[in-house]
Amino acid sequence: MRAKRCVAPMMTALLTLCFLAGPPSQAAPGNYRSPVSLVATDDGKTLYIAETTANRVAVFDTATQQVVREIRVAQLPLGLALSGDESILYVTSATPRGGVEIVDIARDQVLETIATGHTPVAAIAHPDEKTLYVCNQFSNNVGVIDLDQAAQIKTIAVPREPVTSALTANGRYLLVANHLPAGPANAEHVAAVVSIIDTATRTLIENIDLPDGSTNLQGVAISPDNRYAYVTHILARHRFPTTYLERGWVNTNALTIIDVKEKRYVNTVLLDDPHRGAANPYSVACTADGASLIVTHAGTHEASVIDRVGLHARLLSARDPRRFVSTCTSTSSTSFADPAYVAEDVPNDLTFMTGIRRRIPLAGNGPRGLVIAGTTAYVAEYFTDSISVIPLDAGKDEHSLSIPLGQTPPMTTARKGEMLFHDASPSFQNWHSCASCHSDGARTCGLNWDLLNDGMLNAKNAKSLLLTHQTPPAMATGVRADAETAVQSGVLYIQFAIPRRTHTAPLNAYLKSLEPVASPYLIDGALSQAAQRGQRLFQTAGCTQCHRGPLYTDGLRHRVGTETAEEPRGRFDTPSLIEVWRTAPYLHDGRAVTIREVLTTFNPDDKHGRVSTLSEDELSDLIEYVLTR
Repeated sequence: MRAKRCVAPMMTALLTLCFLAGPPSQAAPGNYRSPVSLVATDDGKTLYIAETTANRVAVFDTATQQVVREIRVAQLPLGLALSGDESILYVTSATPRGGVEIVDIARDQVLETIATGHTPVAAIAHPDEKTLYVCNQFSNNVGVIDLDQAAQIKTIAVPREPVTSALTANGRYLLVANHLPAGPANAEHVAAVVSIIDTATRTLIENIDLPDGSTNLQGVAISPDNRYAYVTHILARHRFPTTYLERGWVNTNALTIIDVKEKRYVNTVLLDDPHRGAANPYSVACTADGASLIVTHAGTHEASVIDRVGLHARLLSARDPRRFVSTCTSTSSTSFADPAYVAEDVPNDLTFMTGIRRRIPLAGNGPRGLVIAGTTAYVAEYFTDSISVIPLDAGKDEHSLSIPLGQTPPMTTARKGEMLFHDASPSFQNWHSCASCHSDGARTCGLNWDLLNDGMLNAKNAKSLLLTHQTPPAMATGVRADAETAVQSGVLYIQFAIPRRTHTAPLNAYLKSLEPVASPYLIDGALSQAAQRGQRLFQTAGCTQCHRGPLYTDGLRHRVGTETAEEPRGRFDTPSLIEVWRTAPYLHDGRAVTIREVLTTFNPDDKHGRVSTLSEDELSDLIEYVLTR
């Protein structure tokens, strides 16, 4: 019986993938390397590795398996791309005033920096060698850079937080992975999307919907024949109370297949096993011969090697069960010849990958970016400052070797907490880590969850954990007196693990160390004229009665007119407005997509401030100010 749930080509000949969903926590001191992404030369002899918290790019010789030199670059290098002749390295600096550095490789020298948007996290070069595309995560757009002009000449808006992209071989289509869902969390369908951009017209032509619960998109790759794209993400089972973890009843970990030619969703397969999760899938890449897909798992510290031919044979058979036996030529299990097997079952089937996927444990911790050079895969290991080397021609005897990139200092308590926050090992059956629901620096996933800490059938939006220790009580209804209690309860009731102090103390230290990121609504770090007018309205409209002080909260619970049948008492903790610009959707059940909806559609009797008498211009000014916090 099957275990079910109920309910690109590059500018080199190698397939490379370089990205990170959002900037790493600022808890990591600069003396850690924190490798994130990689890019390889065409001959596979040299790797360039973004050492994010060290503000360097390591140059790695694959023959000697050593770092031969390091290139000093700007703060938080994340995305890497090579020019066609491999003389120039493009490096994104993932800061609020982000940019792309143009690095002369021969001289190890930054020639110039091209301004982009807020937090550029990935870059990819067009085959014409004149254009570079950059994912500006918190500007919610893809920047188009003219390399001759050395300027970003256009931005293309996408739904929410683009974090990585892949180009078809002819450079015609750019597929962009949007990290989080963009709509209300209480909708019938809540999921992030993959955007398709026509590079000829420089326009967004399609948003591909993923299954309900799809969030934390991290990686995208295109098959060598340019027919299919593969996207890694979490497939959350957020419609159910979090009563137990077994068999993926909270989070599953998935790979979605998109037909690039037809611009349509094909299906989603689970990367987990029935009794062991494959938490937090991150990078994905395809071997040059198209035979295999490689996926890194940031939560379980391993890589999956997938028989791509077998995968598509099974997907094809799922369309018409009668065709399965004659169509499937891979090493797949014969149990799939069940005539009741249909395509709709696939995203819920924990055994679909049986026989066509191998899980390879990695010696390092925190695998992120991935690059394939010939018959070898290289993986950046964030927390151990190392790179994993996986020979792909070893058949079923594949193994990995972890190579240090240099000396690593002892972990601070906060750094250890950051590592534990992303680690699914303490979780029952390894289904998820804290970062599965609080992604991108312990913020949010855009979903509602029915947790066990305040009863059942009363789902609430996942909150950002920034400043939770400074703004007690915790949780939407203030059911936990403080963040320490909430962390302990989270380990017990969400990870289904024993909350030991050796685990919870570092987690608390990490969360306390988090710092706000400057708002994209600031102009050169200051308030615009509209925001200055809004600041005055923030006072006169009575917003400061509840959102007061430097953290914009009074620490009390209030009735704000958002009661529901599940929450009839409707008293909710006043949230801090710090970083409110990035924590949508809003209100306890995520019903409001924008601050405008909070102040208008869901503001009965002016309980969110006396705004009903404001003019449209005044309301816009007030919103502009709130979004700068």
